[in-house]
Amino acid sequence: MSPRNRTTAAMLAFFTGFVGGHKLYLGRTGGFIGFMMLFILSTSIGMPISAIAGVIQGIKLLQMSDQEFDRMYNRGQVIMRKGPLEMRRDEQMRRYEQDNGNQQKRNPIRQNKANPFIASGIKKYKDFDLEDAIADFKKGLEISPGDVALHFNLACAYSLTEKKALAYHHLSKAVSLGMGDSERILRHDDLAFVRIQPEWEKFRDGGFRVNPFDVQSAEPRPKSQAANTVTETDDSLLAQLAKLSELRKSGILTEEEFAAERKKVLNQ
Repeated sequence: MSPRNRTTAAMLAFFTGFVGGHKLYLGRTGGFIGFMMLFILSTSIGMPISAIAGVIQGIKLLQMSDQEFDRMYNRGQVIMRKGPLEMRRDEQMRRYEQDNGNQQKRNPIRQNKANPFIASGIKKYKDFDLEDAIADFKKGLEISPGDVALHFNLACAYSLTEKKALAYHHLSKAVSLGMGDSERILRHDDLAFVRIQPEWEKFRDGGFRVNPFDVQSAEPRPKSQAANTVTETDDSLLAQLAKLSELRKSGILTEEEFAAERKKVLNQ
């Protein structure tokens, strides 16, 4: 089957969207059935609801980037185009996995038994299937609880999903288990959300070993002080992610639209 075309899908949405023609073309059988039901409802009440919905979806398809369209509708059929941030993430992950492999070769006593969840988790992580990646990484830790790379990958995934307490927990575990590359924590793009938190300075000053959420007496410093340690790239990225999060919470963006817009930001 040849890859689907974004413009073709948009035109189908404009001219046949009232019966879900674009959904059928995109392989979304459930969506097609939903549009047919909406068309029947529109006919019965005499209002072009399904036609309006088709036009709206056509506009969204035209506004969507080719990269985002391929991710949603051509997965496995085309080579995914990557933005500069995603390419940089892949390189960062590749270097870290290589460093971790070299460390295990130097310390064979720490080698883990075969763990099928590492590769599957990393693949889902790179495809931004973050919740599924987290599930695989957690299963991987059940097999290899001392795996430094798994803890670090989990920290990155939790950072991207804005779960800072869990991100700090797994970062501190990675460092305690032998991760010695502090620059990776300071520079890795996916940890930008963690670095802008008010707990960041205390965490950094403690050598990344003490999880601030495990210390009851810890009093986070004001966010403005912590933000001074973040690079300009982090600041811009997090500002956009925060805005999208607000739009999602207020109901302006659906979960699907939020996920799509966040991918756009991360691929800039």
